[in-house]
Amino acid sequence: MRTVITGIGLVTPLGCQVEQVWKKVCEGESGIRPISEESLMVFRSKIGGECLDFTTDGYMDPHEAKRIDRFVQYAVVAAMEAVKLSGLDFTKEDRSRCASIIGSGVGGLAEIEVQHQKLIDKGPSRVSPFTIPKIMPNAAAGQVSIQYQLTGPSYAVSTACASGANAIRDAIGLIRRGAVDVVITGGTEAALTKLGMSGFCAMRALSERNDDPQRASRPFDKDRDGFVISEGAGILVLESEEHARARGAAILGEILGAGVTSDGTHITQPDEQGLEAARAMTLALNDARVDAAKIDYINAHGTSTTLGDLAETAAIKLAFGDLAKKIPISSTKSQMGHLLGGSAGVAAILTLLTLRDGVIPPTINLENPDPACDLDYTPLVAREKKCSIAITNSFGFGGHNACLVIGR
Repeated sequence: MRTVITGIGLVTPLGCQVEQVWKKVCEGESGIRPISEESLMVFRSKIGGECLDFTTDGYMDPHEAKRIDRFVQYAVVAAMEAVKLSGLDFTKEDRSRCASIIGSGVGGLAEIEVQHQKLIDKGPSRVSPFTIPKIMPNAAAGQVSIQYQLTGPSYAVSTACASGANAIRDAIGLIRRGAVDVVITGGTEAALTKLGMSGFCAMRALSERNDDPQRASRPFDKDRDGFVISEGAGILVLESEEHARARGAAILGEILGAGVTSDGTHITQPDEQGLEAARAMTLALNDARVDAAKIDYINAHGTSTTLGDLAETAAIKLAFGDLAKKIPISSTKSQMGHLLGGSAGVAAILTLLTLRDGVIPPTINLENPDPACDLDYTPLVAREKKCSIAITNSFGFGGHNACLVIGR
């Protein structure tokens, strides 16, 4: 059974409206700025991709908004935008055949910090009764299912930065088996917090190009010095083709296949040879029943870390052989940083829009290409190219590799 996309919603450092974000991506605009939260300016890395335009106004009651963590707010708002675009009216649907599967790498990190500080400063009696419901990684999927009173499967997937892609893979699995008609899926994250910044800075994983934030995220560039932490969500509405056509929905694209593997080598460092990342791409192509020669574009994971970009380059070469140098590739993280568990959902949406408009987004800041990253990474400016089928890669700490094949 074919799985089609009928709705998309975004919350990103470049904005919260899909067409607005896409326009900025195509124009090569950066959403990276000095962090506005003063308490976060004590770290070596003082830059990030904040969702400064985000608001829950008009989406949920202010009292309800206070009862959910920011990562959940992002998911709910993006889901509501996606559902609106899809035209779904859940009062006319069998809600037992509608699901919510949303990935997050770390869950409610901000709330953990707030409530832990209360525990230390004021004692256990002052810890909020909403603490656990706010921090649990499945809160986003749960709140989205509650928003629409969905009674089909509702759960979280947590595979670090591959979480959204794994969630989408699970979603298409349910649809293919005929278990559900509709799945709201993708990823969300809000880890721009003291603990999040502390942890990544301690690992020396973040860029410290603080004096030039908009040029800090530079995947595949020789001068890259780490990724830029960002936050947001990318949520899609997936349906069986039969269900979507029966209700007269506008079909935006199709999830053709997915592949997942694990490196099995290190908790944070990718396999330098890219063996299992390459196999994830091959599995995705096989699952989609698409020949490698049919791939018109690759949306790279490309986080701007030294090892990660090298490993992905190696993996693409392994997966595509002589074709690798002929496929246009780009990393949209060059513009909005790395949304961790939210990144794969965003990447899937941007890949879909690439297919829709025939515009390959640029890898901005790729001014001095790393000689070892010698593929066509679409440096600096967007490129017009009619595309029918594309791949999007997502790799996460823990050795998680996930690849989606998307068709126009």
